[in-house]
Amino acid sequence: MSGEKEARTRGLGRGLSALFDEGDEADAARGHESGSGGGGTGVRSLPVELIEPNASQPRKSFSEAELSELAESIADKGVLQPLLVRPMPGSAERYQIVAGERRWRAAQRARLHEVPVIVREFTDRETLEIAIVENVQRADLNVVEEARAFRQLIDTFGHTQDEVARAVGKSRVHIANTMRLLSLPDSVLTHLEAGELSAGHARAVAASPDPEALARRVIAEGLSVRATEAAARTAGASTRPGSGPKTGGAPAEKDPDTRALETDLSQRLGLAVDLRHQGDAGELRIRYSTLEQLDELCRRLSQLSKS
Repeated sequence: MSGEKEARTRGLGRGLSALFDEGDEADAARGHESGSGGGGTGVRSLPVELIEPNASQPRKSFSEAELSELAESIADKGVLQPLLVRPMPGSAERYQIVAGERRWRAAQRARLHEVPVIVREFTDRETLEIAIVENVQRADLNVVEEARAFRQLIDTFGHTQDEVARAVGKSRVHIANTMRLLSLPDSVLTHLEAGELSAGHARAVAASPDPEALARRVIAEGLSVRATEAAARTAGASTRPGSGPKTGGAPAEKDPDTRALETDLSQRLGLAVDLRHQGDAGELRIRYSTLEQLDELCRRLSQLSKS
C-alpha cells in the first residue's frame, strides 16, 4: 500500500513532465507527425471540432483579453505546444482535453482548422489530477478555483497538504491559507473571483464576525489589506461578551506567540481560528460557514485523536 501511494505521489508531483518522453519532445521540435489512432504517443494533428473540453476541469473562467492576445499569437506562429488529449470515453472518433483548453479556444478564434495534440490513455482520476496540478503550476486559476482544486486533491484523491504542496511547487502554508478562503460566505467568494477583493483582503475579512459586511466596506471604501485587518480586529472586539464603551480603550494587540499559534491551528484545521487568553485561562473560537466544514473539522479532530 505504501509503495502504491509513493508512486501515485511521484506521478502527481511530476505533472505533465511525467507524460512527455524525449521522443515526443524531439518529434515536437522537428515538427514531425507520428503515431496514428487513439493510442499514438507522438505529436499529431486533429481537427478542432473533434476535440471537446473536460467539464470537470478546475478552470471555469477565461480572460477575454488573454484569449484574444493568444489567438493573435497563434494566428502568427501557430500552436507551439501541443494539447494533451485522451480518447473520449464512449466515442471512437472524438477526444477530450486533458491539458490545453485555453490554446484550443484561442486556436478557434484564430480560425485554425487543426491543432497539434499528443493522445494518451488516461482514467477519469488521472485526467482530473493532471488538469488540477498543471493549472495551478501555470497560475491559470483564480484564487477561489485554486482553493477548490486543492480541496479536491485532498478530499477526492486522498492527498495530504504536504503532497499537494510538493506537486504544485508551493509551501504547505500557502496550501492551508488558500483553502481557508473556502470558509468565507459565497457572496465574498464571488467578489474574490471577480477580482474585487485580493486574497490578502479575503484572509483579513475571514477574521471578521461579519465577513460579508466587511467585504462590502472594503470594496466601497477601497481599503488596503492592513486597514481591512484593523477593521476585522475592531469588529471582533466589539462583538465579544463584555465589550463596549464601558470597557474603555482599544482591544489589546495579540502577542507574536499567540498569533503564531493561531496561524498554526488555522493551517491544521483549514478554518479561521481566534485565540484569546488572560493569565492561565481563555477561549478558542473556530469559525465555520457550512455544515460540511463542521463535518470536515470533526473528521480532522478525530484523525488527530487517533494518531
